[in-house]
Amino acid sequence: MARWCYRHRLVVLLLWLGALFGLGAASSAAGTNYANVFSLPDTDSATAYDLMERAFPERAGDTDTVVWKVADGSVRDEAVRSRIEPALAEIGRMKGVGEVTDPYAARGGAQISRDGRIAYAQITFTEQANAVPKELIEDVVDTARAAERDGLQVELGGQAIARTQEPPQGTAEAVGILAAAIVLFLAFGSLFAMLLPIVVAVAGVGTGMIATMLMSHVTDVPEVAPLLGSLIGLGVGIDYALFIVTRHRRGILRGTKPEEAAVTALNTSGRAVLFAGGTVCIALAGMLVMNMRFLDGVVIATSLTVVLSVLAAITLLPALLGLLGMRVLSRRQRRRLAAAGPEPEETSGLAARWSSYVQRRPRPIAAMAVVVMAVLAIPVLSLRLGATDQGNHQDSTTTRQAYDLLAEGFGPGVNGPLQVVVDGEAPASLVDGIRSAEGVAQVAAMPSADGVTVIQVVPTTSPQSERTDRLIDLLRDDVIPRSGAEAHVGGVTAVFKDFASVTADRLPYFVATIIALGFLLLMVAFRSLVVPLTAALMNLIAAAASFGVLVAIFQWGWGTELIGVGKEGPITSFLPVIMLSLLFGLSMDYQVFLVSRMHEEWVHTKDNARAVHVGLAETSRVINSAALIMICVFSAFVLSGDMEGAMAGVGLAAAVALDAFILRTALVPAAMHLLGRANWWLPDWLERRLPHLAVEPSEEAVAPAAEEQPADAGRASVVHGFVRTADGAPVDGAAVTLLTKGGRQLDRVTSLADGSYIVSVPAPGTYLLATTAESYGPRAGQVVVADGPLGYDVELAEGEVDAVN
Repeated sequence: MARWCYRHRLVVLLLWLGALFGLGAASSAAGTNYANVFSLPDTDSATAYDLMERAFPERAGDTDTVVWKVADGSVRDEAVRSRIEPALAEIGRMKGVGEVTDPYAARGGAQISRDGRIAYAQITFTEQANAVPKELIEDVVDTARAAERDGLQVELGGQAIARTQEPPQGTAEAVGILAAAIVLFLAFGSLFAMLLPIVVAVAGVGTGMIATMLMSHVTDVPEVAPLLGSLIGLGVGIDYALFIVTRHRRGILRGTKPEEAAVTALNTSGRAVLFAGGTVCIALAGMLVMNMRFLDGVVIATSLTVVLSVLAAITLLPALLGLLGMRVLSRRQRRRLAAAGPEPEETSGLAARWSSYVQRRPRPIAAMAVVVMAVLAIPVLSLRLGATDQGNHQDSTTTRQAYDLLAEGFGPGVNGPLQVVVDGEAPASLVDGIRSAEGVAQVAAMPSADGVTVIQVVPTTSPQSERTDRLIDLLRDDVIPRSGAEAHVGGVTAVFKDFASVTADRLPYFVATIIALGFLLLMVAFRSLVVPLTAALMNLIAAAASFGVLVAIFQWGWGTELIGVGKEGPITSFLPVIMLSLLFGLSMDYQVFLVSRMHEEWVHTKDNARAVHVGLAETSRVINSAALIMICVFSAFVLSGDMEGAMAGVGLAAAVALDAFILRTALVPAAMHLLGRANWWLPDWLERRLPHLAVEPSEEAVAPAAEEQPADAGRASVVHGFVRTADGAPVDGAAVTLLTKGGRQLDRVTSLADGSYIVSVPAPGTYLLATTAESYGPRAGQVVVADGPLGYDVELAEGEVDAVN
């Protein structure tokens, strides 16, 4: 398929452009129909919601608030009324506004504070907040704010009003892409190579977002789903393209033609991308275990975006590589390739030196990494799930000002009233019991409709207070049962409390499911029990540490004003499920790319130390670059204007940073060095029963001419060892060449920083191994390779020449 896409690049480009413009036209015509269905089946708040929907279907629209405060006098003064009443009347006449409750009406006294300085009016739209035209909301805001004067403050709050404070759509995505572009340019040094991952990611995310908009018409998709879909889609889309482009460029630099380099890159890194994308989708699908309708739409949006990002990486990317040809390299690289020829296969530099350092000191590195992760995980012990509201917005926003004014004039509980919904007439004993309950500020029983009575309960504490949670428990467990009525506690505060309770109860099953699925996938891919077990443990460590960072910032308030996310509060109740899905998926990506190279080396040499060393040296640079890109993309979602998006962005950025720079770069390789050959242990009976799944095949197959193969040709093997001086010091950069007895070169490599080398042998037999290094005399000798790998160390001395045996 990669070759077909490469050769038919114009067809592939037209297909992608047609899909983007076709879906875009369909979504423009259809619009969006996002629905925040927060209710949970078989919960008390869900039953209350169903009863209210049956009795009061006309209250389906969003209700927002206009709050005003006078510096002196009373809101009842004629000077104030003459400015506020005309504004409210004008708002009530606007098309799309269903009702405006006026505090100056006969029954509006409860909407004026006791000291007479604060009052509020409620505006009920005919549609839910996401469906209200933004022009209407802006007209409402402008009309209400026009009533302000010196000594009269007017603020507005509510879900619809909050939409006017959102930054321009795409701001977070644009900033993330710009930051990723800078990292890619520094990594590649080529403008065209930098653009490739970005174009591929934008194509995948664009089609995914548009498809999500269309899906919102046939299933419940919450408003936060597209944001999370673009967040994960941009991250994985850029990273997946980065892995493939890196392999493609490496192939060209080693002398492969661009078409063959693209085919090889897709057959190696592309296969790993398919596997990694599948693991992300499996982790996301684990959210379905929670049986929360709200999360179903999130699974659809994020999984669809990941699938389309993978599809873009394996189809659109090879087509773009075909268009660029050699221009995927920088001008300097192209000149050097033309002048000096292909580069040798070698791994050197900082990555190789760090890998050697980890190999020499695995215990202190592992201990230090564990200590760092444990310290960062400490705040997670105080994790409290709940709901963010407009009290968490920044001080300068009108929604936060309205929230604070309502709390000042009517008590903090007015921002999150509870509804006790009675199936039938509410007995007086129930109303009296609620009124006398600890933590209740106001109680108002509304007239019954269709056999349902609603009792409005205003707590004395804010919606995010633990005392409000205790009041809900008191009503459900004591007050309502004592009255003998069939009643249920609802309202947004009760819904989020039920969300938090259900999440806490089901989270262990969810975590067990995605860990078990990931364990099975890695066991099949790497033929080991210890590697997937280590990966599962590392994922749990990364989750604990990233949630610790999240609690410290958003719950404890460490740096919230610095990053501009408003006031601290509880962690949104559904966020742990979403974050864990994304985190486990992304962690599996890095584990696959790191361990697949180690596994390939282990299969060839059966030398664990070398396998871990080479795997870390050759993959750590690209993993760290990919992680840096993800951190940029995720961190940019602080600018999304959405608290849940900001939490997810910061949490995932912290998780990726800790996972890539501490776990995969230090703790995982150190632990694998300590475990030794046990890393690759798998019982024989299990080995025979497991299916075979090749994550990433060898990039190059050594296939000498048939006439030059030894007569006893059998299966391929390797010669490996170390190049050292007479005093045991490693020789870095020594050229090690394997030749047939007739002198034909079979393989040539360069020794690593620790002096290690490995050359591929096509079959058992007798060969010549020649070693040369600057400032040292060359060495050559016969090596006899049997059925397995051969260990062979080479000693070099200055100025000494060893004759060929």
